[in-house]
Amino acid sequence: MLVKELSALASPLNDQQMDQLKQAAAASSPQQLAWISGYFWGLSQTQPQTAADPAAQNNVLAAAKPAGKLTIIYASQTGNAKGVAEALKEEAEAADIAVQLFSAGDYKGKNLAKETHVIIVASTHGEGEAPDDAIELHEFLQSKKAPKLPELNYAVIGLGDSSYEFFCQTAKDFDSYLAKLGAQPMLDRLDCDVDYEAPAAEWRQKALAKTKETLSTGEAEVVQLPVGQKPAAVSSYNKQNPYTASLSVSQKITGRNSGKDVRHIEIDLEESGLTYQPGDALGVWYDNDPQLVDAIIAKLGLDADSTLEVDGASISLREALISKYEITASNPQFVTKYAELSGSKKLEKLVADREKLREYSAKTQIIDVLGEKKTALTAEQLTGLLRRLTPRLYSIASSQEEVGEEVHLTVGVVEYAQGEEQRQGGASSFLAQRLEEGGEVKVFVETNNNFKLPADDNTPVIMIGPGTGIAPFRAFVQERENRDAEGKNWLFFGDRTFTEDFLYQVEWQKYLKDGVVTQIDVAFSRDQAEKVYVQHRILEQAAQVWQWLQDGAHVYVCGDANQMAKDVHQALITVIEQQGNKTREQAEQYLNDLRKDKRYQRDVY
Repeated sequence: MLVKELSALASPLNDQQMDQLKQAAAASSPQQLAWISGYFWGLSQTQPQTAADPAAQNNVLAAAKPAGKLTIIYASQTGNAKGVAEALKEEAEAADIAVQLFSAGDYKGKNLAKETHVIIVASTHGEGEAPDDAIELHEFLQSKKAPKLPELNYAVIGLGDSSYEFFCQTAKDFDSYLAKLGAQPMLDRLDCDVDYEAPAAEWRQKALAKTKETLSTGEAEVVQLPVGQKPAAVSSYNKQNPYTASLSVSQKITGRNSGKDVRHIEIDLEESGLTYQPGDALGVWYDNDPQLVDAIIAKLGLDADSTLEVDGASISLREALISKYEITASNPQFVTKYAELSGSKKLEKLVADREKLREYSAKTQIIDVLGEKKTALTAEQLTGLLRRLTPRLYSIASSQEEVGEEVHLTVGVVEYAQGEEQRQGGASSFLAQRLEEGGEVKVFVETNNNFKLPADDNTPVIMIGPGTGIAPFRAFVQERENRDAEGKNWLFFGDRTFTEDFLYQVEWQKYLKDGVVTQIDVAFSRDQAEKVYVQHRILEQAAQVWQWLQDGAHVYVCGDANQMAKDVHQALITVIEQQGNKTREQAEQYLNDLRKDKRYQRDVY
């Protein structure tokens, strides 16, 4: 088709050149044609404009514009949105759609005015914030510099967790901003929950069908591959194809009298070929507790051996609840659906108040929601209420430079009382209690490019990680020691008590003695009458924190998003405001600029 269109155009090529072009086009796929077009267009922009020279023209083919292109932009914090975007790109190529893929951090917002078709895949970070790489694009689209986009066809898909207040907020923002700029939606935005794979796959097909419908068949902008963009090395093991590793060590590292059970976990990766960097996470697939499964089945009076169709296979209800569905943590959608089925007045009242619904869902497990009002459910109705089981992501607590073909985790067992019952988290109890040393566990590495050590080993770093948030900083310090990095390292750590909850205490004291860690400030909240947390230590050290920032320090925060990360954020703003003699607004902008420059990175959950 492209050859016919070229023949019909008034051509500056002679017959020999046209024959060469036809032969090259006939032997090329649509993707290759798009790439060739961009390549020659790029050449044409770097060569001087001269009068046509027939001899020179014999050596250079004129660039032809493809029929149109799709630009995919992903805003990803931990990698899920990137994965959906990459799948979309592959499917677009299979559908013969010329396509290019960008991280939001690599895309210039002004270029939207040159686009005809854009799909944005966006996750949400923290309290409804855009992922770090998407901050500038997110801000640009709200600014007066944003161009009007009446010619742009777009679609947006969001990834999030409905348990959080600002569910898929970044995707909602992008959708709203593009619409206000006059862009035309090709289809409705999809907001995906944690079990996003199936709905995302269906939406991608609809989006590509709409893209094909509206792509121009005439001339369009040429596809030019992003300069310097190279495919990253991809392991054969991933979320869909995890590696079956073995548990080497599971050691409790909190004291006998601690109110918490925190485990140091070591997993053997020998011969897997899996590699990781400090700041990455390990995805862990787990099985649910069979005792909990039996209790749920008994509560509903169901037959454990009744069969279900799951992923094209017939399995028993019991096996499905062990390995296919989330049966520990509740969520607002589950509570809402069960309230409708059961007619529970208590649940209906909760559903009417979004904040109370989130609070209830966060502290109430599935079995206890089912216990609010006894209701007859079939096996199909039960599984229809449940989310599919998804892997848990744990910040990696080791540097491969230090431990080789191993990976270490710091796992806090999720425990809380529900009436007279003691409840536990699904993945944490699997790793800490049900999985024996030598037992098999399916894992994969989840790269996190938004939580990485500075490339310059002379750069000072400030690490703020209370509780199990200490995990990635153990990896950071191991890495820096093995690299003989000269940059200073400052750790803020906090927990309940010094004697029972100082995780990896001996290691940190050795790092401090050896000079690997320059300074450690600790906050043990229950060791004195008035509770002291890491944010208080930051404020106490305000002058020195400010000096480190002035010296180019990178700041890292890992741990609880609901309270700790907010309090630390506010403490840092106060430090900047007071020590830097800035207004509150200027201090907030200073910290936001640090985020943009990747000098302020957070891994919060």
